[in-house]
Amino acid sequence: MSGVLVWVSCWPKENINSLVSFAGRSSSGERNQRRFSGVSFASGVSAFSSAVAADTSRSSEERVYDVVLKQAALVKENKRGTNIGLDLDKDVGADFTNGDLLNVAYDRCGEVCAEYAKTFYLGTQLMTAERRKAIWAIYVWCRRTDELVDGPNSSHITPGALDRWEQRLTDVFEGRPYDMYDAALSHTVSKYPVDIQPFKDMIQGMRMDLKKSRYENFDELYLYCYYVAGTVGLMSVPVMGIAPDSKASTECIYNAALALGIANQLTNILRDVGEDARRGRVYLPQDELAKAGLSDDDIFRGKVTDKWRKFMKGQIKRARMFFDEAEKGVAELNSASRWPVWASLLLYRQILDSIEANDYNNFTKRAYVGKVKKLLSLPAAYGLSLLGP
Repeated sequence: MSGVLVWVSCWPKENINSLVSFAGRSSSGERNQRRFSGVSFASGVSAFSSAVAADTSRSSEERVYDVVLKQAALVKENKRGTNIGLDLDKDVGADFTNGDLLNVAYDRCGEVCAEYAKTFYLGTQLMTAERRKAIWAIYVWCRRTDELVDGPNSSHITPGALDRWEQRLTDVFEGRPYDMYDAALSHTVSKYPVDIQPFKDMIQGMRMDLKKSRYENFDELYLYCYYVAGTVGLMSVPVMGIAPDSKASTECIYNAALALGIANQLTNILRDVGEDARRGRVYLPQDELAKAGLSDDDIFRGKVTDKWRKFMKGQIKRARMFFDEAEKGVAELNSASRWPVWASLLLYRQILDSIEANDYNNFTKRAYVGKVKKLLSLPAAYGLSLLGP
């Protein structure tokens, strides 16, 4: 269950026609690329994502926090973070020979968001035009990446395909997009201090989904949640921007973004226990299951018992702790970016309430937030977004 989540939203897992194609790309000389003239900039490529998992002497949280510190440092060191509004007043076509094509690329990204993430798309309408387009571009890349292991063609995806997707990502950051969606992302990362590391880490999460279906403890699960969901918060903060009057450290804001991604993914896991079990997957910490007197067999059996209820109460409590941590950073964001983030937080938190309302039966009942509650959450989120740092 890759369950990729943009910090400002979540999207459904239903299959759609894949946006990803590896055809005609068996080698660098044979790549069937659409070149967008004028795209050229330094990538500042980070070390490969395996570096995050390399040092097993420290906990996953400690290793991931190193990435958080690096992303925060990039924003502080990059002067674009303080005067980005000046650069974004001009049309995107000013930087490209074929500006009309680039504008179409951003529009296509917006169409994908509007179709598959309606609440998210609505929330982005409060952002400035350029921030909105950039968030769309990041969303589409994340969705395409998620589809590699969770989409209609997932049964055909191999580690080699993910390696090619990572090489394609590097090309995008170096200004060599393959298609219009790539071009939108290339332009986005050229304008904002967005680092490649979280993108590579997300691909690493997809690799884990290909080969790993059990997690021995929460430390292992935390790293997986960072890869597939926490990364998106790190991608998004440079685009969303930090409030000019924020007194919080950049590191704290990035850590809150990470926490929301972790919270959302933990919620996904708790919501989808039955669905994942039918695919032979268990995303709950094995040691905690054993401590509760439970095993994989109990999950596959799908019967709600007192032991299961007690176990789920502890899992839900932990997810809520991450939501609490995430709240600390939302008010520090740029005012135009707060509403969609608050909407995501409030809506996803209510999924945990729904699991409780279903008497912890996440085997055969899918917890969801009804339309009425969703509609009521939007004005509540908007009210919270008016509260600054």
